[in-house]
Amino acid sequence: MAINLSIKNVPDELATRIKARAARNHRSLQGELMAILESVAQEAPLLTLDEIWRQGKQMALSTPSDSAEMVREMRDAR
Repeated sequence: MAINLSIKNVPDELATRIKARAARNHRSLQGELMAILESVAQEAPLLTLDEIWRQGKQMALSTPSDSAEMVREMRDAR
Protein backbone atom coordinates (compact mmCIF):
# COMPACT_ATOMS: atom_id res chain seq x y z
CA MET A 1 0.00 0.00 0.00
CA ALA A 2 1.36 3.42 -0.94
CA ILE A 3 1.82 6.12 1.65
CA ASN A 4 1.45 9.87 1.17
CA LEU A 5 4.24 12.03 2.58
CA SER A 6 4.16 15.76 3.14
CA ILE A 7 7.05 18.15 3.72
CA LYS A 8 6.10 21.42 5.33
CA ASN A 9 7.91 24.75 5.43
CA VAL A 10 10.28 24.04 2.53
CA PRO A 11 12.43 27.13 1.97
CA ASP A 12 11.66 28.91 -1.31
CA GLU A 13 15.25 28.57 -2.57
CA LEU A 14 15.24 24.80 -2.02
CA ALA A 15 11.86 24.39 -3.70
CA THR A 16 13.11 26.41 -6.68
CA ARG A 17 16.24 24.25 -7.00
CA ILE A 18 14.22 21.02 -6.86
CA LYS A 19 11.76 22.33 -9.45
CA ALA A 20 14.67 23.27 -11.74
CA ARG A 21 16.20 19.83 -11.24
CA ALA A 22 12.87 18.22 -12.11
CA ALA A 23 12.67 20.27 -15.31
CA ARG A 24 16.23 19.30 -16.30
CA ASN A 25 15.34 15.63 -15.79
CA HIS A 26 12.00 15.97 -17.63
CA ARG A 27 10.06 14.97 -14.53
CA SER A 28 7.25 16.40 -12.50
CA LEU A 29 8.11 17.73 -9.06
CA GLN A 30 6.53 14.60 -7.58
CA GLY A 31 8.59 12.37 -9.90
CA GLU A 32 11.81 14.17 -9.03
CA LEU A 33 11.18 13.90 -5.30
CA MET A 34 10.46 10.17 -5.72
CA ALA A 35 13.71 9.72 -7.68
CA ILE A 36 15.67 11.54 -4.96
CA LEU A 37 14.11 9.41 -2.21
CA GLU A 38 14.76 6.18 -4.12
CA SER A 39 18.37 7.16 -4.72
CA VAL A 40 19.00 7.96 -1.07
CA ALA A 41 17.22 4.84 0.16
CA GLN A 42 19.43 2.62 -2.03
CA GLU A 43 22.72 3.76 -0.55
CA ALA A 44 25.25 1.09 0.24
CA PRO A 45 24.96 -0.31 3.75
CA LEU A 46 27.43 0.89 6.35
CA LEU A 47 30.56 -1.22 6.60
CA THR A 48 31.65 -2.86 9.82
CA LEU A 49 35.16 -2.18 11.14
CA ASP A 50 36.17 -5.69 10.09
CA GLU A 51 35.00 -5.03 6.52
CA ILE A 52 36.90 -1.74 6.40
CA TRP A 53 40.02 -3.46 7.73
CA ARG A 54 39.71 -6.24 5.11
CA GLN A 55 39.31 -3.71 2.30
CA GLY A 56 42.38 -1.85 3.52
CA LYS A 57 44.36 -5.08 3.51
CA GLN A 58 43.14 -5.89 -0.01
CA MET A 59 44.43 -2.51 -1.13
CA ALA A 60 47.78 -3.40 0.47
CA LEU A 61 47.62 -0.51 2.94
CA SER A 62 49.81 -1.27 5.88
CA THR A 63 50.30 2.08 7.62
CA PRO A 64 48.51 5.41 7.82
CA SER A 65 51.33 6.95 5.77
CA ASP A 66 50.65 4.43 2.96
CA SER A 67 47.02 5.50 2.77
CA ALA A 68 47.96 9.19 2.97
CA GLU A 69 50.38 8.72 0.08
CA MET A 70 47.67 6.97 -1.92
CA VAL A 71 45.25 9.86 -1.34
CA ARG A 72 47.92 12.39 -2.39
CA GLU A 73 48.59 10.48 -5.62
CA MET A 74 44.88 10.31 -6.45
CA ARG A 75 44.47 14.03 -5.71
CA ASP A 76 47.49 15.02 -7.78
CA ALA A 77 46.33 12.88 -10.71
CA ARG A 78 43.28 15.13 -11.18
